[in-house]
Parts: sequence; structure tokens; C-alpha cells
Amino acid sequence: MKLTNNQKKYLRSLAHSLKPFVMIGQNGLSESVLAEIDSTMHKHELIKIKLRVDNRDEKQQIVDKIIEFSCAELVQVIGGVLVIYRSFEDNPDIILPRT
Repeated sequence: MKLTNNQKKYLRSLAHSLKPFVMIGQNGLSESVLAEIDSTMHKHELIKIKLRVDNRDEKQQIVDKIIEFSCAELVQVIGGVLVIYRSFEDNPDIILPRT
């Protein structure tokens, strides 16, 4: 599902008060970090991830890998903070605006 700009704006407003659920440090993206992201996405539809990566290209590769692995939609990346959204299959908690 592709998010519209209006939906992303709504999700950004919800994510503003969230604390990062997962932190990715200098060791990069490991299998255990991916497993933690997956388990968190089963509990929360919208999560923040803190990236501590200096290299811009490496950061983009990590973001792409997280999106691909989690089957989530990218809401925003600001500095070292990534916000992703994946709706629950049954009974979603977040109801997105239609447009």
C-alpha cells in the first residue's frame, strides 16, 4: 500500500511524541536487530528507529533493508531518526485518512 502525502502527514503527527523503539548503533543492521524490529511491528503499527550511522550511503542502505524486511511503509527520515508504518492485518489501531 502506497501512502499519500496526507496520510504521511497524519502519521508524522502521531509519531512526533513517540520514543525510538529500536536503536541501531555502530555495528549496523544485524539479524537480532531485524528480529527486534519485526517483533515490535507485531505490537505497534507505527515505530521510530534511531540510526547512529555516519555514512549517508550506509544509512540509506540500512533504511532500504529495514523497509524491505519489515514490509512497512516509510513515513519519514529526519537526521538519524526513521519512522515506519505497517498496518495490522486484523483490527488496525490507526485509521488513516482516505486522501
